[in-house]
Amino acid sequence: MEVHLVPLITILALIQYFRMGIAVGQARGKYNIKAPATTGNPDFERILRVQMNTLEALPMFLGSMWLFAMYINPLIAGLLGIVWIIGREMYSIGYTKAAEQRGAGFGVQAIATIIMTLGSLAGIIAAMAGSSLAFTL
Repeated sequence: MEVHLVPLITILALIQYFRMGIAVGQARGKYNIKAPATTGNPDFERILRVQMNTLEALPMFLGSMWLFAMYINPLIAGLLGIVWIIGREMYSIGYTKAAEQRGAGFGVQAIATIIMTLGSLAGIIAAMAGSSLAFTL
């Protein structure tokens, strides 16, 4: 399972992002926002920002999760990836309702990303120094 968890989380995160893109298309129709316009209705703009903010977060998340899996532990990387996906979903639900409600979801996914990024950095530095921070559960 450990070996397949990070690829599974990667696909789930990409599916989540794809679903957010579909939501933008649906919101364009609902709020009559013709492409390439990106403004005109606050409800549409919040849905668009969820999708765009997730796009901005994906490279950092995916890179840090894969590096954490390689240098620290793939199971923990996958579990942190699940936390990230849940955080992005909380962010999406909150932000879609009101911009002020996006904070908790952002915090959850940010903590997962920070742990994976700093853990990866420590693991890479340790590997360069000839030791290892990798461990098994």
